[in-house]
Amino acid sequence: MPYSREDTFDPQVTEELAKHVRAILALIGEDPEREGLLKTPERVAKSLQFLTKGYSEDGVAIVQKAVFEEKYSQMVLVKDIDLYSTCEHHLLPFIGKCHVAYIPNGKITGLSKIARVVETYARRLQVQERLTEQIRDCIQEALHPLGVAVVIEAKHTCMQVRGVEKDNAVTTTSAFSGIFLTSSRTRNEFLNLIR
Repeated sequence: MPYSREDTFDPQVTEELAKHVRAILALIGEDPEREGLLKTPERVAKSLQFLTKGYSEDGVAIVQKAVFEEKYSQMVLVKDIDLYSTCEHHLLPFIGKCHVAYIPNGKITGLSKIARVVETYARRLQVQERLTEQIRDCIQEALHPLGVAVVIEAKHTCMQVRGVEKDNAVTTTSAFSGIFLTSSRTRNEFLNLIR
């Protein structure tokens, strides 16, 4: 299931989180009993559970649910995968695109599984550098391909709405394994395809 429905959230966790949100509202000078804020603690609690649902998911298991024997040995690229994650330093979103490629070594996976892997690791408290490597390592472990390439391009709201307030800054990270490390031709093909 790609999206967590509200009725799948643990009610005890929701209530415990909501208590803390009420306390935060009071600490910043708000009245948690004000009409507009009455349901905010529960909404935030459910939102936090959705934004961190990746902790309860296993990327390798997701890929291995749809592995097929195939002799195809050229690049498989899924690009422009929408990415929404949460910066672990400020609990603010970072939003962008992820591009994932691999060279099969006798096995392929369903294309949607690649996007699910991105979603699994993005829905955790993250830094973009680690997220990039986790996606690469997951595909490598699940499929044992000849190589994996991952590039993420994202805007971090922690740089936009606070701190340096640089609205147009884009952070790009990359992670490669196998043939993408040893063959500049293969790596360059990937980089040209995602431009």
